[in-house]
Amino acid sequence: MADPGTLMMAWNRIRANKGARSAGVDGQTARSIEAGRGVDAFLTDLREDLKQRSFAPLPVREKMIPKAAGKWRRLGIPDTRDRVVQAALLLVLEPILEAGFQPCSYGFRPNRRAHDAIAEVHMFARNGYTWVFEGDIEACFDNIDHTALMERLRRRVADKRVLALVKAFLKAGILGEDEVSRETRTGTPQGGILSPLLANLALSDLDDHFAEAWQQTSATRVDRARRHRHGLATYRLVRYADDFVIMVNGTRAHAQALHATVAAILSGVGLRLAPDKTGIAHIDDGFDLLGFRIQRQAKQGDGKRYVYTYPSKKALASIARKVKAISRQGTNQPLSEILRQLELALRGWTTYFRHAVSNATFGYLRHYTWRRVLAWLRDKHRRASCKSLRRRYTVRGWWPEHDGIRMFDPAAVTIVRYSYRGDRIPTPWTPAPRSAPACLA
Repeated sequence: MADPGTLMMAWNRIRANKGARSAGVDGQTARSIEAGRGVDAFLTDLREDLKQRSFAPLPVREKMIPKAAGKWRRLGIPDTRDRVVQAALLLVLEPILEAGFQPCSYGFRPNRRAHDAIAEVHMFARNGYTWVFEGDIEACFDNIDHTALMERLRRRVADKRVLALVKAFLKAGILGEDEVSRETRTGTPQGGILSPLLANLALSDLDDHFAEAWQQTSATRVDRARRHRHGLATYRLVRYADDFVIMVNGTRAHAQALHATVAAILSGVGLRLAPDKTGIAHIDDGFDLLGFRIQRQAKQGDGKRYVYTYPSKKALASIARKVKAISRQGTNQPLSEILRQLELALRGWTTYFRHAVSNATFGYLRHYTWRRVLAWLRDKHRRASCKSLRRRYTVRGWWPEHDGIRMFDPAAVTIVRYSYRGDRIPTPWTPAPRSAPACLA
């Protein structure tokens, strides 16, 4: 933990993060430390505090950000010293804890992404897992029980200094937006570098339960056939952070029976299911996961039924709101600035959804964005004719362009099928395969 190389790597990690621009309760940012006392002096003092065990984390600064349906998400912003120590803890703990995590978990893990979870769900749905238990954990980061979490950490980590630091961060407290300090008796602040790893550790009980049940009762094709002959179901869990689904090869009753099992496992770490986001769905009716809609439908032309993934209506409405907000800005700025902001939003969104069946959605988004930009131009030049606007702001046809910046075209994004990687996803600590000598190749 106090190794100079570890602390420097931790500093570089937090310095490269966008969050480095946000200050904690002490008001310092990474940039202000660089301009003031300097990084070397900062890390030297921090190293001495860690060696003498006098380091104590400060409370995190509360920041409430809006969510959908009028709800709010609480973020906890640590100060820069605490971020460096958390990043150092992550460097130490992540390889240890990752070795025990199950492959069915995809959120906040190295080399894993949401598309891997969607690809796995798609694979199961194509192979008979047609009933889906949709689970969502209510305020997961805010309600994790500290005692249960530390107990699970002690099973894998014996160093008392590391355990004491983790516990100190959990108990550091929070300074609210109303400037009132509060104790943190449960939860791990969402926004801390260490929080996603600790959340995955708390939820690993759920992963382990279904992984062990699979190995004991359904590991082979013979085992699965035997269960199905006796009217029993087989289950596969796919989890991304606190969002998860359990794919069921059985009946609706089998899927409904999972509620009590999952609730009992989560209660062991102080968590519970969110009633409004937990339910049962059939693959023919479809369900939403991580912004995607997954549903089995008949293919036009041959009538055969296939499982499709495409952007959900909620995801499309979200990007449409962003486009509308950008195009409703004041008309004092040039068109090139509007086009630049639109490209940032649209390129990221289409890149995320380009692995789905998104041609129709991208085409709609293309037309919607074009209409919004045209309306902005008409508002900016109220007395100008359409002919003059076309001559001034377009080069070919009616596609807007200004100062060398051409409006981003969502429909031009190439759709690429995402390859299911299964348990072949490497970790940063997976040894690279040795190449065979030329004489043996």
